Amino acid sequence: MPQLSLHTPVGDLSVSEEEGAIVAIDWGWGRDQTPSPVLRRARDQLHAYFDGERLAFDLPLAPAGTAYRQRVWTALRAIPPGETRTYADIARVAGGGPRAVGGANAANPIPILIPCHRVVASGGIGGYSGGEGIATKQFLLALEARTSGTSLV
Repeated sequence: MPQLSLHTPVGDLSVSEEEGAIVAIDWGWGRDQTPSPVLRRARDQLHAYFDGERLAFDLPLAPAGTAYRQRVWTALRAIPPGETRTYADIARVAGGGPRAVGGANAANPIPILIPCHRVVASGGIGGYSGGEGIATKQFLLALEARTSGTSLV
């Protein structure tokens, strides 16, 4: 599986591709580096995101997951950059309950590009399983708030 790693403010990220689509972003530096056109585009767009130059991504994504998780991840991709939704908001769109949405978020294989960090608890920030946990989520929300000119959690 082709993979390309990059340094970011939230730590090293490794982006993986299968058949011309992004299938995973993992924290850490991958052992094998196999750049491809789509991985180079992902690297460039992620760098522009972290530089505050872009909020939206134009990349083919193919996350593997159950039908329910796919519905949740589709709902996450509909959250505009610079905005948040609660777990209950996503549950109303995708079905299930807030805890089920949280489980689908935790299983998100393509964090940042599928913006699970934009989902917050009704009483606070909620959880985050990537990078340094809540600190990473807060960093991503603050980055988007600065870039979009909005005020997020």
